[in-house]
Amino acid sequence: MIRPHLPRLLTFLLLLLMGSWAIVSCQNPQASQEQDWAYFGDSITVDGAIDVSELPDRMKGNAMAELKLAGTIQECCQKKGCWMKLDMGNGKTLRVGFKDYAFFVPLESAGSRVVMQGVATYDTTSVEALRHYAEDGGKTADEIAAITEPEIELVFEASGVRLKK
Repeated sequence: MIRPHLPRLLTFLLLLLMGSWAIVSCQNPQASQEQDWAYFGDSITVDGAIDVSELPDRMKGNAMAELKLAGTIQECCQKKGCWMKLDMGNGKTLRVGFKDYAFFVPLESAGSRVVMQGVATYDTTSVEALRHYAEDGGKTADEIAAITEPEIELVFEASGVRLKK
């Protein structure tokens, strides 16, 4: 014998299940996209980021520029994650440091997409610093010894970084 309240209970459970499914399926896609990123330093959004390959054109006639860049990490400091290099798409890389040495990125970040906000400038990097970066990047003793001239290069100091997981 079926109890009179059982059909109502089953109907209620079915409606509850359907309602839960509707809520889960209609979640905010932006919220789920936010979970795809790791954050370091200042909180930033990905909106308005230009590709790192556009940076040299943006720097023409400027000693510095404050902007948001997007790119792919080619190399990362293998000791602390205290710097990274982004592929600029023209055989060159952009060396990125972190404001006030306040944060680092994971050592396994090479190959990851990144969006970062900060300041781009031209800087002369000494032979000593270039050798230090080469050592941190895991270069051989011969590769490090081959560095004999300082470089004037485009560099970036990031105040905030979003790393695609």
